[in-house]
Amino acid sequence: MKQSRQENVIYLVVWGLLFAAPLLSLYVRTANDANAVFEWTEVFFVWRKFAVFLLLFLVHNFLLAPLLVYGRKRIAYFTVVAVILVGFTFYQCSRRPEIGPKGHRPHMERVEHRHMGDVHSLPKRQPPFEDPSMAFEGERPPRDFKRPAFAPPPIVGEHNILVIIVLILMFGANLGIKGYFRSRDDRKRLAALEKQNLEQQLEYLRYQVNPHFFMNTLNNIHALVDIDPEKAKDTILELSKMMRFLLYEGNKQGVPLSREFDFIRHYVALMQLRYSDKVRINIDLPQEVPDRQIPPLILITFIENAFKHGISYQSESFIEVKGAVDNEALRFSCRNSKVNSQQPTGNRQQGGVGLDNVRKRLNLIYDKQYSLKIKSEPDTYTVELVIPFKS
Repeated sequence: MKQSRQENVIYLVVWGLLFAAPLLSLYVRTANDANAVFEWTEVFFVWRKFAVFLLLFLVHNFLLAPLLVYGRKRIAYFTVVAVILVGFTFYQCSRRPEIGPKGHRPHMERVEHRHMGDVHSLPKRQPPFEDPSMAFEGERPPRDFKRPAFAPPPIVGEHNILVIIVLILMFGANLGIKGYFRSRDDRKRLAALEKQNLEQQLEYLRYQVNPHFFMNTLNNIHALVDIDPEKAKDTILELSKMMRFLLYEGNKQGVPLSREFDFIRHYVALMQLRYSDKVRINIDLPQEVPDRQIPPLILITFIENAFKHGISYQSESFIEVKGAVDNEALRFSCRNSKVNSQQPTGNRQQGGVGLDNVRKRLNLIYDKQYSLKIKSEPDTYTVELVIPFKS
């Protein structure tokens, strides 16, 4: 997979600092010491060391790390890394001592001159700064010199071990960075999929609401045509206003609260044309509301249920709708009489329309930030909904 820009920037910054370190170190040394001389040979000497690690890093970053992070090929990855570590160890241990930047070897070789059985060497007296263990062959070490009880391994030196550890840590850091960006990309991809799924579910639920609403409204108009044609005309006008709302606002994620309240008033006015004075309908919605938005058609389901299950032509019945608004939340309540206590008031319609539909939409939009309380009593049915306004 293609590396992200942030990951490339991290690598460039780290390696840039590493290659700039010898330059800065030599610059500081020459600035503080008048006898020091800025020599590029010292810088190139360090850069050659770093170049080996840079080459191994590039191989690991572009060829090996993707096997483990993206391909999940653990056996192949650890096998190739083990081969690289063994080869690098052999390379480090088999190298001769390098000539330093000044042209001298780190450890002078001892030369013994033998001529006619006599051993010729440098003066036997050691300089005071020389290590007694570095005495030439044929010389006797001082009396107070004690050989170390433990000598380092003859093949792998301390320097070689440190270099190999640095290489392993470099591979581990590369895996950690690449794994972090992989998990970050996975989280972004999962969030995008969840958002897409949420939008699809909301779209499906909205398309369920519209046909269900039109079915009930057209049934009301059909009943009014024979009873009172003039009222039927008024009903058609109210329906046109509601259709305009559904056409231009119903498919949006949010609509102004004032338009949602107007839609409820038109719906109640349309429904009141069918009933006599025995049905008491009270709508208490504020005229002046803050500029806030709510999901369209989220409240109408409760009112539809109230008209379907709370109205009777033979006995007195009532519907009470109230709304209170502040800058943080909408508090909505719908209370109605129950015509038949044996009939469930949940209104589970075919296709999932009804209270289940509202619950799904609320869960998808507000998660657990809303409050929906439904209280069913022998003679009344009450719904209380509190939904926060999204910023």
